[in-house]
Amino acid sequence: MAENEVQVALQRIYVKDVSFESPNPVESFSQQWKPQINVEMQTKNRAVAESVYEVSLEMTITAKNNDKNAFVIEVEQAGIFTIKGLEGEQLNRLIGTFCLNILFPYLRETVDSLCLKGSFPPLVLAPINFDQLYDQRGQKED
Repeated sequence: MAENEVQVALQRIYVKDVSFESPNPVESFSQQWKPQINVEMQTKNRAVAESVYEVSLEMTITAKNNDKNAFVIEVEQAGIFTIKGLEGEQLNRLIGTFCLNILFPYLRETVDSLCLKGSFPPLVLAPINFDQLYDQRGQKED
């Protein structure tokens, strides 16, 4: 490997935590389905060994129908990445954009699957521009 060469490798993708709660299913199924969906997102990362990082994307999705919770889904999708040849801001940007872009489709599929298993209509989360979010966070910190 050349001295300045960057290497990024995905070792593993996994669901770290998942929860599905439907507190009022009978009422939810008997009413017209016009949900108000709230999505909250959080990201975390940590070094687990030299050049190895665990990156996780957490989402809490709350669906209310007629002002009552129809369901709440909490998913933490994680991955282990080997990242060599980057430090500081470059490393943070890669973790905060590229790694999250890899994890998001897996989290989105898990959310959709949980909705269907709970007998609710599919919920396909809209794409997220992690590059834009990363840049916005950087501007807020300046």
